[in-house]
Amino acid sequence: MRVSSYRPAEPVTGFDGVLLAARSGDGWAFDELFRTWNRPVSGFVRARGVGDVDGVVNDVFLKAFGGIGSFSGDERAFRAWLFRIARNRVIDEYRKQGRAPDTTELHAAEAMASGDVVADAEQRMGGERVVALLRLLTDEQREVLALRFVGDLTIDQIADITGKRRGAVKQLQRRGLRRLEAILEDDDE
Repeated sequence: MRVSSYRPAEPVTGFDGVLLAARSGDGWAFDELFRTWNRPVSGFVRARGVGDVDGVVNDVFLKAFGGIGSFSGDERAFRAWLFRIARNRVIDEYRKQGRAPDTTELHAAEAMASGDVVADAEQRMGGERVVALLRLLTDEQREVLALRFVGDLTIDQIADITGKRRGAVKQLQRRGLRRLEAILEDDDE
């Protein structure tokens, strides 16, 4: 694949234009796709408890960019395709390490540091709280909720990615949310 840093004379707009440019090997288009999707993919990988988030995310984008010529579909399909790659890469990481997911580390504040110390501290505390809550769910519930709310995927897309029936995905989501709601209600008392 030839990669260039050429920027077109006329601005390329929309996902389809960026995808077309990426298929042509234009470096700026890969940068744009990475900037657009890096945060959600990183959030999903973090929520799944992977230790080397940056390494896994980089692998996800390398695989996606290497196979971008074979991708067909719209932006929603691209999102699902990218998160399928991320999920598979997370599974590979677990197999490589021979362990179950560890959701004790979430460094979202580091990845999103804004330079505002108070805001960064609040964001870090919020991220730590999210991780603590996610640890209380089953692995399947964590995965479904991360794909649904971090990945912004539909129930059907999650079912396709995980190989589960649509009803099973809805049930995992419902049980996970109910569990979180019960925990939060207990905290309020």
